[in-house]
Amino acid sequence: MHLKMFVLSASALALWMVPLTALDKKVSWHKAVQGVSLCAGIACAVKSGKIAHGLAKEAEIEVIKERAVTADVIDEISTSAYVSQQQRQQEAEFILASPGAEVEAKREALEAMYDNDLQDTASTSDNPDYLVYVEICKSKEAGKSQTWIIENILKMGGRKFKDGKVKLEALLQQFKLEEEK
Repeated sequence: MHLKMFVLSASALALWMVPLTALDKKVSWHKAVQGVSLCAGIACAVKSGKIAHGLAKEAEIEVIKERAVTADVIDEISTSAYVSQQQRQQEAEFILASPGAEVEAKREALEAMYDNDLQDTASTSDNPDYLVYVEICKSKEAGKSQTWIIENILKMGGRKFKDGKVKLEALLQQFKLEEEK
């Protein structure tokens, strides 16, 4: 539509200017051709204006549609946030409404589990290789390769690479066994 509008505008300008400059005024039919050309130029300009008006309306409709979609998304997000807030509030009320003995028993069970975990980690943390093991675990979680771990954490690259691979396997086995106990 834009191309059609631009072509019509250019045609209107050309039809308006050509009779004024290109036609010889001595020719008898000069006035007739000039009149037809000017009328055609006006018709092209009017049609171009209608197309421009239609394009403006379409653009306005698109803006309104975009605003409606944005408002709908915002409404959906706020509704889901409100619903999740209500669910959390209901869960909290349920926990508070439960008998105190149950809550106390669960708290004591969690404390016992936590104390047992602390005792297990205390025995492994005494080992000097434990910090290296923790660093290896962090690197594995970060997606680092076995080669990267051997070269950068164990500092055993090049000729020592095989020894580093053996040491890595030994560390992993040692602390996995201690974690399972």
